Amino acid sequence: MKKLLAIAILMLTMVGCGVGTYSNTSGRSEKASISFVAAREYPIIVSVDGTDYSVNTVKLKAYRRDKRIKETAANTIYLTPGKHEIVVTSNGTEVKKDLIFLSNNESKVIEL
Repeated sequence: MKKLLAIAILMLTMVGCGVGTYSNTSGRSEKASISFVAAREYPIIVSVDGTDYSVNTVKLKAYRRDKRIKETAANTIYLTPGKHEIVVTSNGTEVKKDLIFLSNNESKVIEL
């Protein structure tokens, strides 16, 4: 009888363990960004999923792969993570058309 009672108590304590679904949040917003580099700085129009943005390219010499581009309103587009179709035009000419995938908090640099 004592063994049966001990097993029942042990079973009840196992059921009461913290089993369930947990989520962690870092407090960061879910944003991703894209910037464009070229041989020289010039204005471009970027169409992302049909929405147009006017930005400037970053001069390629100022950008190095091991150094992040200084993100400003003039050269960075902030998007939600996921798949996006981009079309880049300059002076009415299509410069680049691509399908990109952005992860959460990713900063992607696209060379033109």
